[in-house]
Amino acid sequence: MKILIITQNFYPEIGSAGNRMKTIFLMLKQKGYHVEVLTTEPTYPSRDIYSQDGFWNERDIDLDRKRITRLSVRNKKYSSNFFSRLFYYLEIMLKMFFYVKKDKNKYDVVFVTSPPIFVAFVGLAAKYRYKAKLLLDIRDLWPESLKGVGVFNRSFIIWLFEKMESALYKKADRIIINSEGFIDHFKNKSEGLTKKLMFLPNAARRKEIVLREREDDSVFNVVYAGNIGLAQDVTMLMQLAKKLGEHHISLNVIGYGVQKQTFTDFVRRHHLKNVKFIKPMGRQDCLNRMSLCDVGIATLNNSRVFETVLPGKIIDYLTCKLPVVASLSGYPKKLIENEKIGFVTSSQSVDEMVNHILKLYHDPKLLRDMQSNCGKFIEENFLWENNINKLTNLLDQIAKG
Repeated sequence: MKILIITQNFYPEIGSAGNRMKTIFLMLKQKGYHVEVLTTEPTYPSRDIYSQDGFWNERDIDLDRKRITRLSVRNKKYSSNFFSRLFYYLEIMLKMFFYVKKDKNKYDVVFVTSPPIFVAFVGLAAKYRYKAKLLLDIRDLWPESLKGVGVFNRSFIIWLFEKMESALYKKADRIIINSEGFIDHFKNKSEGLTKKLMFLPNAARRKEIVLREREDDSVFNVVYAGNIGLAQDVTMLMQLAKKLGEHHISLNVIGYGVQKQTFTDFVRRHHLKNVKFIKPMGRQDCLNRMSLCDVGIATLNNSRVFETVLPGKIIDYLTCKLPVVASLSGYPKKLIENEKIGFVTSSQSVDEMVNHILKLYHDPKLLRDMQSNCGKFIEENFLWENNINKLTNLLDQIAKG
């Protein structure tokens, strides 16, 4: 079986989207499938960082570059401006469209991941171009997430995007979701769509699970890793950094994104000596660094849109056996509380988050118990070695017709 993966984000790009697609590519290849990738040159969060050798550390991919087609993009960086980002997405979509149109290869399955929704439409075109089955991988509900970050609320355009979204769902042969919180959204669209759904979460690979001793038990380390963007509530993160400083708790930030500079300026302006900035790094290096900390934190804006989302950073924290302290609601809140892998405030309360962190700081037994729960939860639910079988079973069904 020949499979074409179409994705904007791919190795060596950091972030959960690039890592998800890299892992699916590698694991399907290991299972004996012929897999090729159509993607872009790495630009997220900026093109410059990928000149460093440390990001190019997947030998299995680096030695098999002929299976990966990377299209160059004129627009060099991400922007918080909606229209700048829109033109960036459209440029990628058009370049991918032209590539698919001219491509002479044949594929049995097209696997396309969204957002952005424009790349998903390339997948739809590829379905007809190659006369293939279309697997639509949904990592975020779009345009719902547009409304959630509050950058664009023009009703006609949102309505148009929603029509585009519905058309994609209708034309896809199967729909893969990375959060069970998305199920109700599809039910509300059409009861029949739920029959197309398959849950395939972001996960850890067994080799990524790191067991390292904390370097200094006298220092309690909190880590924030990942995107500091429009959805992450940078105001709350700033106040949290300040409050943790009052309790002499270290905050390690391995961050990037359009709001990082705002956060950095706040830290400098308030002379927060407890905040340590760490440059973005390759995935395994990042996991190793995170594993030296005690607690991982996550924040999302107070919008109903994000009640369905399980942030990728939470899976990474659990991989490192870090209990989570978060400001979330809905599906991720229930999961964290039910599995006893952290504490969650749904009231956007900085004081409540700090109190949760202090509770773990002052109760080593509770911290150890939650660390153990994190490890068990990953082993039982979020290992790629187990979960990839869901996808291969689906591919086998497709092969049988």
